[in-house]
Amino acid sequence: MTGVPASAAGGTSGAKGATSASGVPSAPSAPGGPKSVRGGKLGAAAVNQASLWNIANILTMVRLVLVPGFVVLMLMDGGYDPVWRAWAWAAFAVAMITDVFDGHLARTYDLVTDFGKIADPIADKAIMGAALICLSSLGDLPWWVTGVILGRELGITLLRFIVIRYGVIPASRGGKLKTLTQGVAVGMYVLVLEGPLATLRWWVMAGAVVLTVVTGLDYVRQAIVLRRQGIAEREAAAEEAER
Repeated sequence: MTGVPASAAGGTSGAKGATSASGVPSAPSAPGGPKSVRGGKLGAAAVNQASLWNIANILTMVRLVLVPGFVVLMLMDGGYDPVWRAWAWAAFAVAMITDVFDGHLARTYDLVTDFGKIADPIADKAIMGAALICLSSLGDLPWWVTGVILGRELGITLLRFIVIRYGVIPASRGGKLKTLTQGVAVGMYVLVLEGPLATLRWWVMAGAVVLTVVTGLDYVRQAIVLRRQGIAEREAAAEEAER
């Protein structure tokens, strides 16, 4: 939350020593003033509680809950039953769809919270990581593919934290395309496909791996540039302060 309305905080009439618009001290609060202050605190708490349980955060929580459910469905009956794999694909698809909508809703309707900032990327990487590890453990996907994708995701996340003191690395169009391609490719591997579709999913996954590497290198370049700019700005500020 960015703030609480004055009415929710007890209003200006309940503030001790408050002044009017003309600068003249206002009259003391009525005997019921303390109740207003207590009510204001309760009102602020209610607003903060509502901010946590907004639609964007609920979708993120749903995605987190889907992760263990997806793993169970994926590994039922040895992990090769087409029906269970179809249900696993449905869970994965729902997770990917909620990933698109929760971020859009949070930005559009100003529903960004500290919980969402932490839980959203965790949920994203959890569902993708679970899918890749399950596919590799079943022999459907080479382990090196899983290693490249997960290594890139964890590495870029760590890189963002390292350079956060200098600024934020924005999400690029290439990164969004990479996420979409990864989702489609992994979803096709979750399903039991044969014939031309099985060949097609191999090419989609190849494209996802290429985008993963290329966008990862681009984020590294952005991080280096951002760090250099941040250091230069600090040195310039220090020189200006010494004058």
